[in-house]
Amino acid sequence: MSTATRTATHSGIGRTALILIAAIIVAVALNALIATAAVASGASAQYGPLLPPAYASMTIVGVVAGWLGWRTIRARARNPRRTLAVLVPVVGVLSFVPDVVLLVTGFVPGTTPAAVLALMAMHVATIAVAVPSYILTSRPQQAASA
Repeated sequence: MSTATRTATHSGIGRTALILIAAIIVAVALNALIATAAVASGASAQYGPLLPPAYASMTIVGVVAGWLGWRTIRARARNPRRTLAVLVPVVGVLSFVPDVVLLVTGFVPGTTPAAVLALMAMHVATIAVAVPSYILTSRPQQAASA
């Protein structure tokens, strides 16, 4: 591998990491606003899934797992654009299933409709931030003009 190829590869990895870190920061900030709104709407301020360590860690996992899935689909699907256009909304809707189960079963003490709606809104916010970041990481980096 030439020095130029290695530099471009390292630059691409660094660019991808910065984009994903920025997406995580923005998504966690949006989720903090959603948690705050949920508490203002009647959810308990002590409800575990609405506490920063819980939603921040799950946001990080969601963004990274989504990016890995995105990369896998782009690398292996016959028509990645169409596959992702179907898969992203389907995964988004499926991400609500644990929240609905949580609401129905109440297996986490303090579960209320406001808290569950907030969790669902957090999924949407994370997806809304993550997908554009994945698109950015997928675009070739523009060479600097001399």
